[in-house]
Amino acid sequence: MSEFRMPVLGADMEAGTLVEWRRQPGETVTRGDIIAVVDTDKGAIEIEVFEDGVVDRLVVQPGTKVPVGTVLAVIRSAGGPAPAGVPAAAVAPAPPAPVVRPAPPVPAAPAAAVTPASPAARRRARELGIDLAGVRGTGPGGAVTLDDVVLAGASPAGEPAAAPVDRADGMRRAIAAAMARSKREIPHYYLATPIDVRGATAWLADENARRDVPDRLLLAVLLIKAVALGLRQVPELNGFWTDGAFVPGRGIHVGTAISLRGGGLVAPALHEADGKSLDVLMRELRDVVQRARTGTLRSSELADPTVTISNLGEQGVDEAFGIIYPPQVALVSVGRVVDRPWAADGRIEVRPVLTASLSADHRASDGHRGGLFLAAIDRLLQKPETL
Repeated sequence: MSEFRMPVLGADMEAGTLVEWRRQPGETVTRGDIIAVVDTDKGAIEIEVFEDGVVDRLVVQPGTKVPVGTVLAVIRSAGGPAPAGVPAAAVAPAPPAPVVRPAPPVPAAPAAAVTPASPAARRRARELGIDLAGVRGTGPGGAVTLDDVVLAGASPAGEPAAAPVDRADGMRRAIAAAMARSKREIPHYYLATPIDVRGATAWLADENARRDVPDRLLLAVLLIKAVALGLRQVPELNGFWTDGAFVPGRGIHVGTAISLRGGGLVAPALHEADGKSLDVLMRELRDVVQRARTGTLRSSELADPTVTISNLGEQGVDEAFGIIYPPQVALVSVGRVVDRPWAADGRIEVRPVLTASLSADHRASDGHRGGLFLAAIDRLLQKPETL
C-alpha cells in the first residue's frame, strides 16, 4: 500500500484544488499515467502517478482544496488483495441511483460533455456559467482553451470579466512570495559573459535552409542543450539546496521560463536535456510551450526542474540577472543577440553577440565554478554541430 499525496508543484505552492479524478478504484495504473487534475495558481495541472499498482481508495472529493502533502488516494500493488473491511472508495460514495422510468434523452446534455476543452477552461466555464458548447475553441483540434472562455465571458463593452484577473493576481502573489523567500534565504552571486554567436547563428541558418518550416530549430534550443551539457562539467549547479545541504539532481532537467497570456509565468522541465538531440528538444519545447498556454501541463514538468533558463531576448532585453527559484541553486538568463564590436585575430569586427548571465547559490558553489560553467557554455556554442 502507498499513499498518493498532493504534490509540490513549485516552491510557491501551498495548496491545490482537486478538479477531477482520471482513475477510479479498481483501475490499474502505470508509472506516468495521469491519475488526477489539480488546480493551482499556475492553472490546472495533470498529476502523474509514480508507481505501478491498482487504485484502492479515493480519499478527497473533486472540488476540495487541500494543503500540499495531503493524502489524495491509496494505491496497492498490482495483484495484491484489497484489505478486508475497506470500501472500494473512501470519497463519500453517492447513494444507489433510483429506478426511473425511461425518458427521452435531453439533447443539450451530451453536447456539453463532448466539447473538447482543457481542464482549466472547464473550471472557468463552470465559475462563469458559460456553456462550452457555444464557445469557439482555438486550441489543438478545436479544443476550448482558458483564453477562449475568458473571451466568451467578456462584458458587452469588451472589458474582461473580473474572475480571470483573480487567477493572474493569485499567480503573481505566489511568484512574489517565492522570490521574496529566495532573496531572503539564498546568498546569490552573479556572473555574466558576452558570447560570440556568429558561428552558431550561421550554422543555424544553414541547417534550417535544408529543413521544412515545422522542423526548423531556434537558437533557444541550442542554448538549452549547451546549458545542459555545461552542467555535466559543473554538476554543483544542477540540483537543490534542501535541509541545509546540496542535493544533486538525479538528471539534468532544464526548466524553461514561459510567459502566460493571462499573466504570470511557469518554468516546466525538459527532462534529461543533456542526452537528447536538438530535434527532440525542439519538438519538446514547442509542445511544452503550447500546453503551458492551454493549461495542460503535467506535475512532473513543474516539480522536476533542476535548473532554470530565462530567455528575455525576445522582449528586447540585452542582459538580465534573475532570482533563483528555490530549492534550485542556479538560474541562467540570456538576452537578445545584438551586433557589437568584437576583437578577433588582431582585428575589430562586428559580431552577433548575446550575454549569458548566471545567478547561483553561494552555499552550493562559488564564483570560480560559476565562471567555469559560463565558459563551458561559450565553448559549446562555438561548435553547434556537436550539440
